[in-house]
Amino acid sequence: MATRFIRGDAPAGSQFLTPSFQRGLAHWNRERLSPGLPDPDWQRALERDTRMQRLEGAFLEELRAQVIDEAAAAPTDPDGFMAWFEELEHSGPGQGDPLFPWLRDTADIDQFRWFFEQEAAGEAGFDDLVALTQVKLPVRPKLELARNYWDEMGHGTFQGMHGPMLDALVETLKVDPSIERTLWESLCLANAMTAMATTRRYAWHSVGALGAIELTAPGRSAMVAEGLKRLGFSGKERRYFSVHAVLDIKHSAAWNKEAIRPAVEEDPARVTAIAEGALIRLHCGARCFDAYRATLWS
Repeated sequence: MATRFIRGDAPAGSQFLTPSFQRGLAHWNRERLSPGLPDPDWQRALERDTRMQRLEGAFLEELRAQVIDEAAAAPTDPDGFMAWFEELEHSGPGQGDPLFPWLRDTADIDQFRWFFEQEAAGEAGFDDLVALTQVKLPVRPKLELARNYWDEMGHGTFQGMHGPMLDALVETLKVDPSIERTLWESLCLANAMTAMATTRRYAWHSVGALGAIELTAPGRSAMVAEGLKRLGFSGKERRYFSVHAVLDIKHSAAWNKEAIRPAVEEDPARVTAIAEGALIRLHCGARCFDAYRATLWS
């Protein structure tokens, strides 16, 4: 069935940063990325996918337009670019947002439940994004993404897989993630990450966006873990966030050294794409934090 969109709820000036578009795109992503079986109506589905890919491309180009000037300021030499990229941890969009100290110190259990419901419904799946991004990358970046993926997959053990850790916490909190109940800003973040990872012309954007997650997530994860501890959750129950508070520091250092830097050294033209991807991810995250605070603090 083709996805339909209602245009009447669009914020001024944007065709794509709307609840209806982002929900439609999220439903399409869920359907197209799910394992399936041969379908006699596959040609109709292919026509639908082609239309959706055009819309997805236009959506991503709108996000690129919002960061193009900012990304153009990034140095193109490896040392300069890496210094610029690593500074995003401190001065990038959304960094130091007051939402996370508030979750650590003040939020009650119902507010945490709402937060997790939003995060879980908008979760794109870091392991899948890495797997999709690494296709045909040069050897050194490909190997680093492979190592990162293996960590995400718990080194081949279910107990160590990161995705099920989050699923277990969602179950513990008794939340029911749903695209229809998720803020469009959260869906937009997941849709942007999926678009970059699944479309090869944005592969280096995805490398930058994933690197930005590794760079900026540890501090936020630590505060969420501390908030869960304050509310009485066990070490096992808050493990997803406590693990990422530590492991992502190592992941970030390795990603910068073995994925981003070699890519830039090999071809300085990749700088702009990596910078744009990182900024798209951070701006989408900042938009999420604003929307979460507007709801939780109302």
